[in-house]
Amino acid sequence: MAKKAIILVGGLGTRLRPVTYETPKPLLTVKKKPIVSHLIDLFRKHGVSRIALLANIDHKPDFEQWRKSRPEEAENVELFFENKPQGTFGGLRDLIDWIGNEPFFLSNGDELKDFDLSALRDFHGRHDGVGTLALVAVEKPQEYGVPVMENSRIKEFLEKPANPPSNLVSAGFYLLNPEIFDFADFNHDFIMIEKDVFPKAAQAGRLFGLALEGRWFDCGTLERWEKAIKEW
Repeated sequence: MAKKAIILVGGLGTRLRPVTYETPKPLLTVKKKPIVSHLIDLFRKHGVSRIALLANIDHKPDFEQWRKSRPEEAENVELFFENKPQGTFGGLRDLIDWIGNEPFFLSNGDELKDFDLSALRDFHGRHDGVGTLALVAVEKPQEYGVPVMENSRIKEFLEKPANPPSNLVSAGFYLLNPEIFDFADFNHDFIMIEKDVFPKAAQAGRLFGLALEGRWFDCGTLERWEKAIKEW
């Protein structure tokens, strides 16, 4: 059973400026609580005992202040810092030893999620893939990446398609086996999991998707963040 999770908190939050000039996006609050703290609560609720945050070195003072001011939320949470942006997967090269040989969760740090992780674990354990993507139904799938699937196996991704084949999109939340690193070319410093890793895994027939019920709020723009504050 996956007991480790990595939360990606290194984004610059350009669509939330000027707010994010002062505060990193994952530390913005919803119901008076940082988004990243909500994610930590989700993992702990489902028995994930070790959590790592991968942040930008420029935000080190902010996350150290978060850890100091919210010790209960930050308990047993490890901080890792990138000296330069490496994309949504590039920085994981420095956490390979921390990850070890067991499956691990990977989540974006700018979305609120309330999923049944046990369902994701069960499904992941029943297939031969290297990764399972949590999928959620949204009203405007054309604004996101939409997977093309065949019997839960992801064949390809359509990025912001004009005519999406379904209303299911990637929730920015994954359960991955360490073998996912076999699909990354670490000759490149900057690696995006969505564009550089998942397409290769999908082409090899090793990527799956599972639609999950529950709450999901993308907080990546001022409008979406406001909606999360009102409805979470």
